[in-house]
Amino acid sequence: MLDASTVRVAVVQAAAIPFDRDATVDCVCAMTADAAEQGAQLILFPEAYVGGYPWGLAFGTAVGGRSEAGRRTWERYWATSVEIPGPEVERMREAAAGAGVYLCVGVVERDSTYSGGTLFCTLLYIGADGSLLGKHRKLKPTGAERLIWGEGDGSTLTLIETPLGKVGGLICWENYMPLARMAMYGKGVEIYLAPTADSRERWLSTLQHIALEGRCFVLGCNQYVRRDMYPSDLEIKSELEAWPETLSRGGSAVFGPLGECLAGPLWDQEGMLVVDLDMAAVPRSKFDFDVTGHYARPDVFRLEINESPQLPVG
Repeated sequence: MLDASTVRVAVVQAAAIPFDRDATVDCVCAMTADAAEQGAQLILFPEAYVGGYPWGLAFGTAVGGRSEAGRRTWERYWATSVEIPGPEVERMREAAAGAGVYLCVGVVERDSTYSGGTLFCTLLYIGADGSLLGKHRKLKPTGAERLIWGEGDGSTLTLIETPLGKVGGLICWENYMPLARMAMYGKGVEIYLAPTADSRERWLSTLQHIALEGRCFVLGCNQYVRRDMYPSDLEIKSELEAWPETLSRGGSAVFGPLGECLAGPLWDQEGMLVVDLDMAAVPRSKFDFDVTGHYARPDVFRLEINESPQLPVG
């Protein structure tokens, strides 16, 4: 039995099923139930878990040209994305409600408001009662991600207030954006989610820095992925030949608000980190440093955030 100030979280390091949305949602539902059986109250899945992070694929592109095989592969990738709300999200909502847990899942979201042709890298928040609490769309896709994902806006800089604590976060290299981090600190984030596709060891220093800077718990979550997990009939599979057999080593980890590593990093395997967070550590940690409180200098520095939706058409 957990005491009132303790929250048990689960960070899932698992491979999605590339180009198979329904099978991946099956994995989400099964692992949600597994984590709940271990007492987890909040569960985090990696960046672009449902819909897939297409490591190694260029979709037949070069500067000035696109191949037909690449277009067909893009169409296949687009078809595995999800709409919010939509049937795949409904299944995950039912899984969260059935387990009584807060469920946070990285998905590839299809725009369902305008053309339907743009995808977003999105972090989905589902309540313990199955309610859809909110979402965050990645503000700036990195490098070749800009071929496949659009940009989010400030309207989804989401913080969820829960009985467990204030939950929010950023996706992958958004966490290198100081002003984006400051926006989350300003909202009072206590459990900071950082799903990623970065499996470099140096990424861990970023997670640790955020924990120290924001005086919050940081949950870093990645996939473990190998080339042989891709479907054999993928038209542009030859693009993977220059890549190592292991496309993502993982590296999921959990850090406390004084920068201490509480679990992980988990390398070269699938698995689940189940960690108890002492939420009383958050106010204790702010005794000597509170980035948006007694250590702030609003007379010198000011951050303005535009949280209005940016519509493509008026």
